[in-house]
Amino acid sequence: MRVAAGVLAAVMLGGAPPAVAAPQPPPPPSPSPVLAGADLVSVRVDGGELSLRFRDARQAARGEAGHRPDDVRLGPDGGLAARVPHRPAFRFLGAAGRPVWALAGGDPALPALDTTGVSGGPVTLALTGVTGPGRFTAYTLSGFGTPTPMLGSGAGLPDSVLLPAGTRTGGVVWAFDAAGDYELTFTAAAGPVGPAAATWRVTVPPIDPPPISPPPGADPPPIDPPSAPAGDRTAGPAPLARAAAPPAVPAAAPAPAALATTAPAGTGERKVIDDGHVDMGPTLTDGRWRIRIKDGTVSPPVWRELGDTVLHVRDNARITVPDGADHAFLGPAGGSVWLLPQAQQDGIVWPGWNTQHEAVVGGIRGPVTWTLKSVTGPGAFTLFLTGSFGKPQVLFDGTRLPGELDIPLNTHAHGNWAFGAPGVYRLEVAMSATTTGGAPVTDSRTLTVAVGDGTDPGRVTDGDGNGGGDGPGGRLPRTGESWVLPAAVGGLVLLGAGALLVRLGRRRAGRAS
Repeated sequence: MRVAAGVLAAVMLGGAPPAVAAPQPPPPPSPSPVLAGADLVSVRVDGGELSLRFRDARQAARGEAGHRPDDVRLGPDGGLAARVPHRPAFRFLGAAGRPVWALAGGDPALPALDTTGVSGGPVTLALTGVTGPGRFTAYTLSGFGTPTPMLGSGAGLPDSVLLPAGTRTGGVVWAFDAAGDYELTFTAAAGPVGPAAATWRVTVPPIDPPPISPPPGADPPPIDPPSAPAGDRTAGPAPLARAAAPPAVPAAAPAPAALATTAPAGTGERKVIDDGHVDMGPTLTDGRWRIRIKDGTVSPPVWRELGDTVLHVRDNARITVPDGADHAFLGPAGGSVWLLPQAQQDGIVWPGWNTQHEAVVGGIRGPVTWTLKSVTGPGAFTLFLTGSFGKPQVLFDGTRLPGELDIPLNTHAHGNWAFGAPGVYRLEVAMSATTTGGAPVTDSRTLTVAVGDGTDPGRVTDGDGNGGGDGPGGRLPRTGESWVLPAAVGGLVLLGAGALLVRLGRRRAGRAS
């Protein structure tokens, strides 16, 4: 009516009608953010006040504040439809066989909850409101797929969780049992800082999981819907000769200035790392392609040579292989393995892999192929992932080598590194790719891991094959370090001395004559 009145007034005044802007189409919906390695809830202190944000994987890697939750809608892409497993530990999700949908359920780097922007005392994160057609549950997963409920709207689930300040709580799953739109309101409080609240929006697609069958010898529990066909499509996969590529973080080149804080470490500086975050990945410096270790235990992070780095797995990482066929690839149930878990734990080194070096993102096309060429050590080695519902996926099996894994550019991921006995392990790895100019590049290095409190990492020589240990505190001789070389040298010295004495004797005999 206002537009019509303006046109009428212009005509009555003898002027031309004003131009009327054509209606603009609504902006296209923004794509769903990739959640592999993201911080679903990031709590930080800004200007003396708490704020709650969502940080995608690149923002988390750079330490940026992240998005306002109002500006983000999570889902419907990037999730995993499944059924509640036939394990008592998952009963908080509902009856076995019930369809559920997990946010970012198929990613190797499950999302996290972040409190690195808070110092001092712990952070209380409370679920203060849920609207939607079904139940919402948040839980964490251990390396062996054991869930621990954190928050939820279902009966008997906690409505708040205490998070330590200055940490990222990884392996977080958000699960929903009905399709539709949800709004989740979280409130955070940290010591004297006043509380803050924000609301997350999640769209859950129609949940259509594959069927699941009961374990052998058990009566089939009711399955929703009852008419679902039988079959076990959720059994743990066999070890892969070439593992499927993990989902990629968007490969847009990050701003070099944002990543310039990662500096090279001095060559020859021996570093033993037994706690904190490290990643193995390729670097491209002055045209040289090289596998290095990104050491995040120091600030700013540095790229170290593999030959200058030893990872130490202490006995606090020793756990028992659980019952069941899912983890039989680790050995008999009840046996011990030293496990560096997919989610970070205090006091345990947390190795991952990444293709986020700025020169790699900007100078390489296509994925990076990671090859595990050989493993030497006193026990078995396996690298595997744990899915949102506890199913393992083996990436590398030390008894079936070589194995390969394609890693998209700008990816950061973690898995479960399992070692079957204490001692020194050497993992011979290679990473290959193609530059944007079409040139192939490749590099091979050796990652050295000292396992067990009885294995002295300080006595392990460099990881490029020059010596090492063969057991707890053991040390193998360096190349040529045996009785053969000293004996050979001694023999040459004696031979030379004998020849000199003969020559002196002949000279004296000549003078006497």
